[in-house]
This record gives sequence, structure tokens and C-alpha cells, in this order.
Amino acid sequence: MKTIGLIGGMSWQSTIDYYRIINNAVVRRTKGKHAAKIVIDSVDFGEVEVLISNQDFAGLTALLVNSAQKLEKAGAELLMIGANTMHFAADPIQESVRIPLVHIVDATIAAIQAKGLTKVGLLGTKFTMEKDYFRQRLISNGIDVDVPGMEDREFIQQTIFKELFHATINPESKKRFLSIMDDLAREGAQGIILGCTEIPLLIKREDTVLPVFDTTEIHAMAAIEMSF
Repeated sequence: MKTIGLIGGMSWQSTIDYYRIINNAVVRRTKGKHAAKIVIDSVDFGEVEVLISNQDFAGLTALLVNSAQKLEKAGAELLMIGANTMHFAADPIQESVRIPLVHIVDATIAAIQAKGLTKVGLLGTKFTMEKDYFRQRLISNGIDVDVPGMEDREFIQQTIFKELFHATINPESKKRFLSIMDDLAREGAQGIILGCTEIPLLIKREDTVLPVFDTTEIHAMAAIEMSF
């Protein structure tokens, strides 16, 4: 079993989910005989938030590259970035280390293709919903992507940062998320990507009849496959 290196802390709540999902998967695969070999570098999200607020993406990339290199030096044999948004820097991060990066979008593409879907709705931070680094990767693989309107994108952003990052589960926020998902379905989305690792804290598969792609779980399971 290879040692997984995880850049965590974005947020620490979803990092806990990564650790839980990965270890549960290893226990199932080994019939309880082993736990995951994992090294975590939990970055300070306070520093990350300042860099994002200042739109200092060069500084943010440098922080993530430093984290990746620390994990490699600590013995990691494959690398994960425990946040969808931070995959904007996936290429320079991969170039900075010799170990392979498990890309969250590529893992999600494989899950969508396995279901035979060709159009999905994407929920995430405004950065993830609006920038090309996530959407274009899907489109290049034959998957059409729809995102909510501007007002809904702002609501999702505020819910992520003001509620989910603090593990606050608001029933009214959940109700609106589900309404947004239904709107995307009416516009032709065959499934919904939960494209922020905090959203699965709020939205569960059993909450909707739509196929839901939990990127935290998908990413974690892809790392398990690579580690064995």
C-alpha cells in the first residue's frame, strides 16, 4: 500500500471526511487488517483566505507547492489536494514534485462517464463555478456543464464560507440548495457535481433523486485505487 499525501485544512471539516473515507475504504478492502498510510499537511486556512481575498494566486500557488513538497519529503508516494478550488494550481503543483497527483476533476469525470451522463450541473465556490480550470476539463471530455445563475452562485458561496466552513448545517440553506439543483435539472442537467468538499456536509445522496457526484468521496476513492 502506497502512502497518500493530503494537502488538507481547506477546510479542516472536509479533511476529516477524507481521512474517514480513506480509512474506511482500506478497512473494507483489507477485511479490517490494515489502516491507510497517509500523511496530512493541514494548511492554515486563515492564510489561504487572505491570499484569496487579495487575489494573490501566485502566493497561493506557492503555499500549495510548498505543502506538496513537504508531503513528498515526508514519504508520500501519491498526492491529493483536499479542495476543489485549489485544483486551479494542479499543474504547477504536479510539476513541483516527482509523485503523481490524483486530480479531483479527472476522478469526477470518470464517475460521470461510468454513469453514461453527458450534461451535469456544477455547484461549488464561485471560483470553481465561474473559472475554466474545472469546467473546461469536463467539456474537453464530452461533458456539458451548467451552473446556477449569479444570485444563486453568490448564495452558494456565502453558505460555503459562512456556514459549512464552520460545520453549521442550516435547514433553510439545504432547502435552497435542493431548489437550485432542481432548477439545473429542469435546464437539462442529468446529475449534479458537489464541486466543493464542504457541500457533502449539507447535501446527501438520499436528499434527491438526481445522480449526485460527491467529489470528496470520489477523490478519496480514486486515491485508494492508486495506492493499492
